[in-house]
Amino acid sequence: MPETRSTGLLALGGIALAALLTVIGHLEVNDDLNPWALTISDFAVSDRGGVIDVAMVVLALATVALLYGLRRSAPAPSGRAAELLLGAWAGGLLLAAVVPTNDPGTAMTTAAYVHRYASVAAFLALPAAGWLLARRRDLAPAARTLRILVLLSLTLAAAMVWSAYPGDRLLIGLAERLLILVEVAVLAIVALTQARAVVDHGVVVPHRSGVAA
Repeated sequence: MPETRSTGLLALGGIALAALLTVIGHLEVNDDLNPWALTISDFAVSDRGGVIDVAMVVLALATVALLYGLRRSAPAPSGRAAELLLGAWAGGLLLAAVVPTNDPGTAMTTAAYVHRYASVAAFLALPAAGWLLARRRDLAPAARTLRILVLLSLTLAAAMVWSAYPGDRLLIGLAERLLILVEVAVLAIVALTQARAVVDHGVVVPHRSGVAA
């Protein structure tokens, strides 16, 4: 279906724009902020309503485009659960963008807790969605890559949890950025596979020269 390829391309554009805005947001903040020791949310709160918050909204909208494409492509038994998890990822991103965390080193507020758990829900929902999406026929060329990325994201999530608690936030910023990079790669692989899909008698089928299964 042509709209499936269009939503894949739209999602890829949104992912690329979100990545660019995030880089710009890191360059614009106070030089005293350490990206290896502080999370992206810590950077965003220093420039409330700035480009990092916009990047989160753009990424959520790119996910919505992916969801539309997935619904238009061939159905799968695991499709509904994966769509709900992707919706949870997008919703968590939007909530985290709207509700700020606290400034680094200050006491946690109610808003900061909402921001934290919205982010946690998003980080957990996306790899679960990626694992389910790997079962879909229309994403078969990307199945192996998706599973590898999901396992890597879970490893990085465990490293971030360790850093946040027993690790005394050691390199928590690095762990989070690597985690986000891998999870966004999951979205990009799905979007790329959608964009390269072909149509066979009205049913979307995978492009065989795409990502190896």
